[in-house]
Parts: sequence; C-alpha cells; structure tokens
Amino acid sequence: MFEQGLAGLHAGIIFWCLSSTPVAAQPLGLGTSASADFVAQWDIAIGPRGEELPPGQGSAAEGQRLYVQRCAMCHGITGREGPDPVLVGGQGSLTTQRPLLTIGSFWRYATTLYDYIYRAMPFNAPGSLEPDEVYALAAYLLNANGVIDRTTVLDRETLPAIVMPNRDQFYPDPRPDVGAQPGS
Repeated sequence: MFEQGLAGLHAGIIFWCLSSTPVAAQPLGLGTSASADFVAQWDIAIGPRGEELPPGQGSAAEGQRLYVQRCAMCHGITGREGPDPVLVGGQGSLTTQRPLLTIGSFWRYATTLYDYIYRAMPFNAPGSLEPDEVYALAAYLLNANGVIDRTTVLDRETLPAIVMPNRDQFYPDPRPDVGAQPGS
C-alpha cells in the first residue's frame, strides 16, 4: 500500500515536471505587489550621518529605567552578563585572542545603535519602541560604555556627532554614497 502511494506520488511529480508550461512561467498567485506607501513604511534605516533620525530625545537616566524593564532579561542587568550578546565593556580587547565586540569597543557609528534598537529590539517586540525611548536607550548604552557622560541628551543633532572609540579602525568604503563620514 505504501509503495503504491509512493508510485502515485512519483508519477505525479514526473507529470508536473514534464508539463508543457515551465514551472517558473506559471503564476504562483502569492502575495501582492508592494506599493510605494508600503515600502516607505519599512524604509527606516538610519545611516552614519543620521539624516533619517526622527525628532525626539533621551537621556541615560531615562534609558537606564527602560533598559532594566525591556533589555536586561536578555543582556543582563548591566549589559555585561548576557545570556544574549554583551553590550558593555571590551575596550582594548580587539587585538587580543578573545576580542569582546561591544558597542563601545567595536561599533563605528553611534547612529548604528539607534538604527538597530529601533528596528530589531526588544527581541520579543521589535519595532515597538518610540523614538524618545530609543534615544534614551542609546544614551544609556553609550554612557555605560564610557562614550558619553550621563548628562548628555541624545537627539537627531547630538547622536550623529558622537565619535565612537573604534571609528578609525575600519577600512573606508570606497563607494561615495556609503563611505562618507557623518557631517561631511
């Protein structure tokens, strides 16, 4: 009985493969075309210059409260424990046998932090944070990494102006629209 079922399945597959219309030419009938408005909703990437940053602001004090509520369960109470990637520390470790790639030791642009938090965090509800919350979390994490002081308020002007510790340790991108430095 099982063999007969397999034989029928095999014959059906052969018939399908040998049909007169190539599979690639057959309309699949899946999904719909993406409209410009739909694409614009997902066009939320923030570049190094921060030109795409939304209005808003946040401080490290506000960010610390949010971090404990929304981030600590995955990244640890100080950002050093995990279980998910460590976010804080690692300065001076990049040339060692066990480099610790964190925001403060490895990331080239502070705007990358905003971009990543805004699009992908928290893990259980990506994209759910408001711009003020993202600025605050970025301020907290940059402060925890010693990049900014606790009183710095981040917004669309101050965030792109931050010079990250490892900024000059990358090979420049030769493409003119990608490799430009913020503010240039």
